Amino acid sequence: MHTRIFVLVIAASALLFTGCKKSSSSKIVNSKHVRIGFIGLTCEAPIYTAYEKGFFKDEGLEPELVKCSWAQYKDNLALGSYDITHHLVMYFLKPIEQGLDVRFLGGVHTGCLRVQTAVNSPIHTIQDLKGKRVGVPGMGTPPFVFANRVFGTHGVDAGKDITWKVYPAGELGLALRKGEVDAVANAEPIGSLLIAEGTARTVEGMDEATDEPYAREYCCEIIANGKWIDANPDSAARATRAILRGAVWVQQNPKAAAALAIEKKYLASTVELNTVALSRLKYIPSVKVAEETLYTAAREMREAKMLSPTTDTDALAKRAFQHLEGVTDEWRWPG
Repeated sequence: MHTRIFVLVIAASALLFTGCKKSSSSKIVNSKHVRIGFIGLTCEAPIYTAYEKGFFKDEGLEPELVKCSWAQYKDNLALGSYDITHHLVMYFLKPIEQGLDVRFLGGVHTGCLRVQTAVNSPIHTIQDLKGKRVGVPGMGTPPFVFANRVFGTHGVDAGKDITWKVYPAGELGLALRKGEVDAVANAEPIGSLLIAEGTARTVEGMDEATDEPYAREYCCEIIANGKWIDANPDSAARATRAILRGAVWVQQNPKAAAALAIEKKYLASTVELNTVALSRLKYIPSVKVAEETLYTAAREMREAKMLSPTTDTDALAKRAFQHLEGVTDEWRWPG
C-alpha cells in the first residue's frame, strides 16, 4: 500500500509541472546567474566545494546557493526555485516518467544510502525484514526509494510486507534504540554516525556503497530544470563542469572537504565523522556511466513496481539524460 501511495503522490506532483516540457521555441539567454539547490547532506560536498573554492566563478558564473528541504526538493526544481543540483537518480525517475521536465547531466558519486538494523538484532538479510517496521526520513525520500527498489527486486512486497514509520532523519537512531522500528533507511552522514556510536550495522545486500548492482551505479547525478537548460545551455554546461570539478577535489581531499562543510555550517556533524562518511563515497565523475545508470535503475524500479509496468524504461532513461557541449568524460579542468 505504501509503495502505491508513493507512486500516486509522485505522479500527482509531476502532473502539476508538465507545462515545463522542452520547447523548441525557447529563447537562448545563457544567464551567468545560476541558482544551485542543496539540502545540507554530506554527499553534497562537491556543491559546497565548487561554491567556496570559486569553481563556478572560474566558469564565468555568478552562483547563488538555495537551501531546500527533502520534502519539497523535486517541486522546487520543477517550479524553477533553483536551477541545478546533484541528487539521487531514483528520486527523480518516477516524476520524469510522469512528464516532469528535469534532466540528468553527469554522474557525481556512488554509495550514500543503506538500510541498517540494531547491532544485536536477529535481522541479517533482506528476507529477514519481511513483516518488520522500517524507519525512514519521509515517504518518497531517497532512503525510502532505495529500500523499495531493493525489496522489490528480492521478492519482498514493500507495500504489504513492510510497515513504514516516518521520523526526522536525526531521530532514526533514537527510534532504533527505543525499539520503535526494526531497521532504518538513511543517507550519509546518519549511517556512519549510527555505526560509529555502536547503534547500528548494515543489513546484508542493502548498502549502496558495496552491494551490486548499486556499487557500480551513480547514486547522485547532476540534474537541472529542463526549461532552464533550454534557455541556458552554455551556462548549464559551465555549472555542470564546476560541480564535476568539485567532485574531483572532494575525492582527492576528503578530510579538507569534510572540514569545509562543517566550518561553513552546511551540515551538523564533526569533521571526523564527516570524513568517514565522505570516504565511503566514490567521487569519480563520468558522463557515460551516469547515462548507463539510468537504464539499470529504471529497469529495477519497474520491477519493484515503482514505475508503470507499461513504461519503456530504455526510452525513459534516454529522455532523462541530456548531453551538453563541453561536458564529456574526456573533459579535464586545465592545469
